[in-house]
Amino acid sequence: MSEITPVAQVPAAEPEKAVEAVEANKPAETSAGEPATEEAPKADEPAAEPPKDAPAGAEPEALKADEKPEEKKPELPAYITKIPSLAQFFEKLPKILSDTGYTEMWGVELKDTADIPTVNVLIKFLRANEGNLPGAETQLRKALEWRKEVKPLELVESGKFSASKYKGLGYLTAYEKDGRPLIFTWNIYGAVKDIANTFGDSDEFVKWRAALMELAVQDLKLKDATEVIDYDGEKDPYQMIQVHDYLNVKFFRVDPTVRTATKKTIDVFSTAYPELLREKFFVNVPGIMGWMFSAMKLILSRNTTRKFHPITNGANLAREFPASVSEQIPAVYGGKGPALDENGRTVQLVEDGVKEDKPAEEPVAKAEAPAKESAVEEVAKGKPTQEEPVTEDASKEEPKGEAKEEAKEESK
Repeated sequence: MSEITPVAQVPAAEPEKAVEAVEANKPAETSAGEPATEEAPKADEPAAEPPKDAPAGAEPEALKADEKPEEKKPELPAYITKIPSLAQFFEKLPKILSDTGYTEMWGVELKDTADIPTVNVLIKFLRANEGNLPGAETQLRKALEWRKEVKPLELVESGKFSASKYKGLGYLTAYEKDGRPLIFTWNIYGAVKDIANTFGDSDEFVKWRAALMELAVQDLKLKDATEVIDYDGEKDPYQMIQVHDYLNVKFFRVDPTVRTATKKTIDVFSTAYPELLREKFFVNVPGIMGWMFSAMKLILSRNTTRKFHPITNGANLAREFPASVSEQIPAVYGGKGPALDENGRTVQLVEDGVKEDKPAEEPVAKAEAPAKESAVEEVAKGKPTQEEPVTEDASKEEPKGEAKEEAKEESK
């Protein structure tokens, strides 16, 4: 008798439904098809605490909503960002001004990136240091400290210098070029009458030179600038021409007084007046002046020394400029313009003894008669008196004649 398989073993659907139910309660896969190993927490069990070393990103969304977004810094003008280190220079500027206790440079009150004159000043200090920010910062500090101590603006407004020391030695002229004045400063060292008198007090000599320089800087009108200058210097109208005339100068080789005053002037000017020169011409230069040019190259930057031009014959100076400018240059320098003592400006000069107070005039009047008698006695003995300027003028005019002859010989 054959056995019949029971029907109850046939239904397999029930296990499949159970499997589906189990699958539905499984945790989601954590990576490329691999199921999570941890079991889901039961409904009556508390949720597990997050691990102590959980990353900050695991914070609840409610906390993140309380966080304030970072404030964006205002965008700097393009003329600031396109010049290397200029933005960083402006960041350091407030501390520099605070440390030095002085805020003026060349008539410009130093402010912020929105002030064009301030931008131009900082560009010049960066350019003088070939983009080196620490060097530019150090130089600006020294320049501000020097201006605070010397007060060059006051030297121009109220300073008075001895005519016996500096008369005829320095001039300022302005010649029109492309609708703008081209500023010239002239230093006529051949006009020195007494080396010890002019160069003996090197500090006073530097102040006289600084006063003349400040007079020229005022004519550049840096404080009125409305356009940013080029960093490479190609477009920079705030520069001047300097001419140093050494005609008849025969004392630079050995005199230590002149060397001291010259070195101090170079040190001060290279620090306090960077990138204000377009070109510098040394005219009627004797061969022994080579030491000075070598010294300048050691002290000044290449951007500055490349502007130096020695010219043996001063009559060739006018050839260095366009016809519209050369015609205005004095005739002694190859142009058609008037002489410097006719057309040039200079700092305030006073004759020695003028500064005496008026109350001192009374005792002088009482001694007037003896003074005249002594003067007569000196004339009788063949001695010149202090009231006679004839000998001084004669000595002044004599070198001029020699200068013309030397210029003729050199131009042949």
